[in-house]
Amino acid sequence: MTLLVVVIALAIIFDFINGFHDAANSIATVVSTKVLSPLMAVLWAAAFNFLAYFAIKDHHVANTVAKTVFEQFITLHVILAGLIAAITWNLITWWFGIPSSSSHTLIGGFAGAGMTNAMFKGFNAFSAVDPEPIIKIVAFIFLAPVIGSIIGYLINVAILHLCKNARPSKAETWFKRLQLVSSGALSFAHGGNDAQKVMGIIYVSLISAGVLHKTDTMPEWIPLACYSAIALGTMSGGWKIVKTMGTKITKITPLEGVSAETAGALTLFVTERFGIPVSTTHTLTGSIIGVGLTKRISAVRWGVTINLIWAWIITIPISALIAGIVFALVRSL
Repeated sequence: MTLLVVVIALAIIFDFINGFHDAANSIATVVSTKVLSPLMAVLWAAAFNFLAYFAIKDHHVANTVAKTVFEQFITLHVILAGLIAAITWNLITWWFGIPSSSSHTLIGGFAGAGMTNAMFKGFNAFSAVDPEPIIKIVAFIFLAPVIGSIIGYLINVAILHLCKNARPSKAETWFKRLQLVSSGALSFAHGGNDAQKVMGIIYVSLISAGVLHKTDTMPEWIPLACYSAIALGTMSGGWKIVKTMGTKITKITPLEGVSAETAGALTLFVTERFGIPVSTTHTLTGSIIGVGLTKRISAVRWGVTINLIWAWIITIPISALIAGIVFALVRSL
């Protein structure tokens, strides 16, 4: 029972870290365009993170995460190792201001620990993971930013066309107001998508410990705790990544902020509906790139962007490797 309590505590800590690590997704553009002060921006984002708790009751993403590792290879030690790996990689990337995916580091850690457990049991490592959700998750490492980029580009072009005769000063005032709506929608979608990943992990932990059966519904305290943790984490900031997202990829105006945030929110709403645990970070980065491309190709700082893509690609394997090492150390505890 002590191990179960430790696992649940680490899961909630991970959600808190996810909040401040991914706060940049929701507030980077609204801060860089000076629509809100940093303090007001994190409070605004945190409020919408938590509001998702009241609206999202079908936890499709949580189910997908819970099913990435086959039941016979899931133990509390596997989950513990996965969480430690995910927290470690999130803190490393946060320290260096790299907007990597909290979602993918959690999934990579969970899968890596499960695969290591399979090897210790004498099975092929890959027999521990279900290829269907894994393939879907890996595919959306590349698809999510592309989709976000296309939608961001199209929305920005449409707005520019509709507002081509508007007085610039009046248009900017309106877009600053609209950015409050679009950033709120993105925060809402971020909360609904990312909190579910830890919900799935906690639910699996309770089943593994024998507290719940796999036919039982998820206790209400799990989503409440996860949404609360991610909202509190968002309130604590994450300014190094805000700087990368808000200024280093491309220069953002209020109009472009509305386009990027709306594109990111739409992508997340659709993928959440289909239970696909995509990265909020990848999606918004793609949206910002798409918006930058409406000006000119050189408006996007491709050197920074390529470095981010490399960080995305290595997140799952590095998290899996860390988790495998941690599992080998803790499995006998």
